[in-house]
Amino acid sequence: MSVPSNPTRRERWTLYAVAATVAAVVLAPLAAPGYALLYDMVFVPRQPLSWQLVAPADSLPRAVPMDAVVSLVTQLVPGWLLQRLVLGGAVVFAAVGAGYLVPTDRRATRVVAAVGYAWTPYLAERLLIGQWGLLLAYAALPWIVRAALGVRAGRAGALPRLVLAAAPATITPTGGLLAFAAVALLVPGRERRRSSVLALGALLVLNAPWLVAALVTGAGGTSDPAGVGAFAARAENWAGPLAALAGTGGIWSAQATPGSRSGSLVPLATLVLLVVAGVGAGPLRRRLPAGVAPRLGVLAGAGLLLAALGVLPGTADALRWAVLHVPGAGLLRDGQKFLAGYALPLVLCAALGVERLVARWDRDLAAMVLAGAALLPVAVMPDLALGGAGRVRPVSYPTEWRVVAALTADDPGVVLALPLSAYRAYPWNSDRVVLDPLPRYLSAEVLTDDTLRVGDVTVAGENRRIRELRRLLRDGRPVAGTGVRWVVVQHGSGSVDPAWLAGLEMVHDGPFLTLYRDPAAPPAWRAGPPGPARWAVVVALAGALLVVGFAALSALRRRPTAW
Repeated sequence: MSVPSNPTRRERWTLYAVAATVAAVVLAPLAAPGYALLYDMVFVPRQPLSWQLVAPADSLPRAVPMDAVVSLVTQLVPGWLLQRLVLGGAVVFAAVGAGYLVPTDRRATRVVAAVGYAWTPYLAERLLIGQWGLLLAYAALPWIVRAALGVRAGRAGALPRLVLAAAPATITPTGGLLAFAAVALLVPGRERRRSSVLALGALLVLNAPWLVAALVTGAGGTSDPAGVGAFAARAENWAGPLAALAGTGGIWSAQATPGSRSGSLVPLATLVLLVVAGVGAGPLRRRLPAGVAPRLGVLAGAGLLLAALGVLPGTADALRWAVLHVPGAGLLRDGQKFLAGYALPLVLCAALGVERLVARWDRDLAAMVLAGAALLPVAVMPDLALGGAGRVRPVSYPTEWRVVAALTADDPGVVLALPLSAYRAYPWNSDRVVLDPLPRYLSAEVLTDDTLRVGDVTVAGENRRIRELRRLLRDGRPVAGTGVRWVVVQHGSGSVDPAWLAGLEMVHDGPFLTLYRDPAAPPAWRAGPPGPARWAVVVALAGALLVVGFAALSALRRRPTAW
């Protein structure tokens, strides 16, 4: 059994040059200073390491262990630099990984795969909705597949490389599931049972932080079934949601979709892509080790099916029931996230399809056609360039954010963010919607609303404490006396009833933030000391870090391998 051959040195330099160019074009606005704040993309100067970020006690662990990792890294690296490293690395390694993985001896085909995988609607839409953790999983997937094939073939040092490739994906639950599914499909074989067990065991350890956090959280494991319709795949043009998914698009948010995806000719481009991919399916099957191509097909089919659950006849009702009754099924509400497992085989087949179509042409002419094919994704979706036509653009936090952070740090206590809203549009952020940064900016525990509003649909959150506070505020009662030490009113994001602030003293009043303190609240009030449940998450996180560290040491001890 063999795995796709390593690119030559010249091919590697070409791939990295192409990938760096793509990253520079896509992320050009990040050359300016500041933080790009857009939907779920929240970076702060130095994210504190708090229990609520490591092991949330009252909400589902959607950002576990991602928040803990960011908190650890930003103790050494400023947040603005980390954001650029993460986003730039995601684009570069997505492109290079696809170029390495495609089984070919033609440099131009590798470039087609590299650009095709780094310029997909999936990457564009997840970038514009700010889910950088999923971008890391998307970028890691080709490397995971390549390392898994090495483990399957019994190649020396492949298992440590698999662990290192999977580690970035497992910082989010969805990425962890994608990585585990790829390994479970590609590694097992009759001849490599021990390697299979070790690989799957390592992936379980890497996924353990969010799995343990989900088991011990007080939020429960079920979600509001209204989210199934709200987060279902969406039509981007006249062809409907299934056609959007076939082209690796279809995210639920219209605001996170490049405008070019609404074009009337986009479905035709998708059809051409599918036909070319069909032409390349045969070469992919013949060039990969026996039995691998069908398993990649299963990965692609499963990703496409999960993405379509919310819109297929009959499956939406079943998904609503599961989300309401089956713990953890809420992960499937935004099924389009799993489309990464479909995008990679699609791009590999398409690159080989173009190569097959020009195989009998003059080599120079074929190279020109392949170069043109590499630019087609850019021509079809040009508005991914320059940060999604300017949507990913850095800004600076107002100076009073530092003032509020210092005041709340000097007098510890729970902070309530008002008005109650999970997402906010700040005037200093050009009114772009972003997840409230306060929980990551302040060192104190911050209570924010977890109710989501998607169009006319309201999706209830799981945090019981917020639910009680919302009921109290709805009745016009004051925050004073609830145990909350601080209240931060964020201007421009809704109205605040003066009755809610009765009995509080104003400590800071600025153009963007007003800070109040409840003098009667205990200064260091909290629900209690960290219990065994939270320490279990810490143990799981430490275990995952140890596995990654051991894999890194093992890889360094071996002879260098071309990556």
